[in-house]
Amino acid sequence: MNIPPDIQSLQESMRQAQEVRDELDRRMFHLKTLYDVSKDVYSSVETETILKNFLLMTMGNFGVVTGFLLLSNVASAEIERFIQLGIQDDDSNSFREVCRRLLEKNGLYQSIAEIKALSRSHTFLAPIVLALPFVLDSDTIALVGLGPKLAGGEYTQDDKELLYTLLNNLSIAVKNARSFEEIRRLNRDLEEKNIELSKTLQELKESLRKIEILEKVKANLSKFIPATVTRMIDRSPTGMMPELEERDLSVLFLDIEGYTGLCERLGDSIVHAIIERHFSVFMDAIYRNNGDVNETAGDGLMVLFMQENPETNAMEAVRAALAIKEQTVKISEEFSQLYRPLDVNMGINSGHALVGAAKFESITGSRWTYTARGTLTNVAARISALGSKGTILVSRETADRIKSHYCPTCRGRFKLKNVSEEVEVFEL
Repeated sequence: MNIPPDIQSLQESMRQAQEVRDELDRRMFHLKTLYDVSKDVYSSVETETILKNFLLMTMGNFGVVTGFLLLSNVASAEIERFIQLGIQDDDSNSFREVCRRLLEKNGLYQSIAEIKALSRSHTFLAPIVLALPFVLDSDTIALVGLGPKLAGGEYTQDDKELLYTLLNNLSIAVKNARSFEEIRRLNRDLEEKNIELSKTLQELKESLRKIEILEKVKANLSKFIPATVTRMIDRSPTGMMPELEERDLSVLFLDIEGYTGLCERLGDSIVHAIIERHFSVFMDAIYRNNGDVNETAGDGLMVLFMQENPETNAMEAVRAALAIKEQTVKISEEFSQLYRPLDVNMGINSGHALVGAAKFESITGSRWTYTARGTLTNVAARISALGSKGTILVSRETADRIKSHYCPTCRGRFKLKNVSEEVEVFEL
């Protein structure tokens, strides 16, 4: 039967229209699938959730009940992530573990056929008929596997192209998720560092507070401990005071003449204020010349000068004594009760003595003191006692050490108490 040309033309047009409609339906299906999958994979920033949503939406759009998705490290062939749906493992043979062993043995591409064959065994619920590898990034390869379609039919080239398009979107989503996870990890690290830093700062504050307390204690103790002792303890590795040792030094004894009579005439409180003011000035002169007040009494001081150079010790002791004498005259006007400056007699002796820490034991416990012992200190004290009207007397050894700067006058030889030989005394 011959079909008229116009009918043939109409049939051809209808055929072409159907092809266009089929293509449009195919594209609409692809776009809808792409939209549905993209919406789910981009709705989360958790890699595990993105992979699961991707597999669920892909299986739903293709109408399958079994599938898996794994991510494998390129360098190590280790499985980084593994999602399986509808694949029921038995108790002894995990699908994930089998895939891991195959990848380690053969690599990804060589293992695809074995994975598909394995999925058809009785061990699993349904076979995998489509397995597509995809380069997710430079470090990771993805493998997606799908079971047969419930509606029947083979996976077409269009289906594979659609899967690759979906995998491209998955790649972007996973990269974003990894970036987010890296940022979150860095934030966690930063929080941990901040906590650690806060803890360190708190410990530092506590340490600084302890240091401040110790510095205050040290400052208060320095009022009672000679500077020489402090320096020796600071230099000592163990922080202990050195024991008695023989050293060369100069000793200055200072005594206020008529102290007892002054107390009787003016009263203890007034005398205390006068002596305290004078001693404050004396201390300035002593410390400027590197002296250490070793002992104090109501009316006197014992001062040690212990530099490395013997002549320096004697010179500093003499300079301190002269400064004390000068300052005594200057401050006398501050006290209307005094009709003239106090008479401060001083004696200086130089040479060797035992210097260091001395320990005293008693029933109440141990007590330490730092002092100089020997004939040297006894002679210095006796020379000071020879003075009157504010004299400065020195021994022969001291006079010899300062003769390049001073010209002391010889006062003669004196028999001193508890000293076997006579001592030659000079006056500045």
